[in-house]
Amino acid sequence: MSLKSRLNYWQRVFASYLGKSNSQLTFWHERPAVNEAAVFDSLDQYYMTFFDKTKYLGPFDSGGIPLLDYHGQIGQQYNPIAIAQYGLGHYNLYQQNHNQQNLYIAIRQANWLVDNLEKNDQGILVWMHHFDWEYRDKLKAPWYSALAQGNGISLLVRIYLTTKEEKYLAAAQKAFASLLVSIKKGGVLDIDRHGDYWLEETIVEPPTHILNGFLWTLMGVWDYWLLTKEVSAKDLFDNCLETLRNNLSYFDAGFWSLYEQSGTKMKMLTSRFYHSLHVVQLEIMYRMTNKPIFKFYHDRWDKYQKNKLFILLSQMYKTVFKIFYY
Repeated sequence: MSLKSRLNYWQRVFASYLGKSNSQLTFWHERPAVNEAAVFDSLDQYYMTFFDKTKYLGPFDSGGIPLLDYHGQIGQQYNPIAIAQYGLGHYNLYQQNHNQQNLYIAIRQANWLVDNLEKNDQGILVWMHHFDWEYRDKLKAPWYSALAQGNGISLLVRIYLTTKEEKYLAAAQKAFASLLVSIKKGGVLDIDRHGDYWLEETIVEPPTHILNGFLWTLMGVWDYWLLTKEVSAKDLFDNCLETLRNNLSYFDAGFWSLYEQSGTKMKMLTSRFYHSLHVVQLEIMYRMTNKPIFKFYHDRWDKYQKNKLFILLSQMYKTVFKIFYY
């Protein structure tokens, strides 16, 4: 990252983390929670509550679609992941309180997803992020993400079941197709040299295998299979489960979880928020699959986040990483 880019990055990060006004973190950093009303063998409420996200105060566009304020040169932007999660939170509320306003809000988010699937430069339909993003390698606009595809599918299939409008199913089918296509051909699937299947939140070379994005995307694959029973969805889900079985140990630093396989000299630990998100996601994966490996790492990482020394060590380490990397 050049000096000018790094200064712009720090200016934006300080405004987001330390400023008094809303930032993108206002939306992302809710308290992760398993939705105890969710079931795992049929499509019903989403697996996380996302209730804090439904309390987001904006900004919104004129159609009620949330915008995230990244501050600095990025400013206010649509983010398809946030839009899908905002919709899922309101869908959960509708299922619990039967308030039509919550359903109306969820449907508006689904309509945005239907209207904003775009072909990338290789003709694959994806939801784009139309802003540059400072990551290990700069993501140049427009960029796309398996996580957006997975969360988008999770909302669309639920709205389809509720409304029976074919446009939501059609959009989910188009979005799912990207999960079966390799990154080289315009999709979001990476099959590594060991034959492991990864659905990549960020498209960079070499891939970083962001764990929370992989797990959320996998929930979207599961949702799609529950609705369609397409063999390709079940095969993809099973292959990704095998990937997790083979690789979860590499995300365990012995006192904290790793955010990704960054490929940097210092490993990239999670923040406290993302560590707690991992714990919740692993509990969901265990309930979904009954695979012992998810319970093992859930219990192990849950102990980490209850250890005050580990919390201090992880945050000191994370701060140093943030200074020297991203």
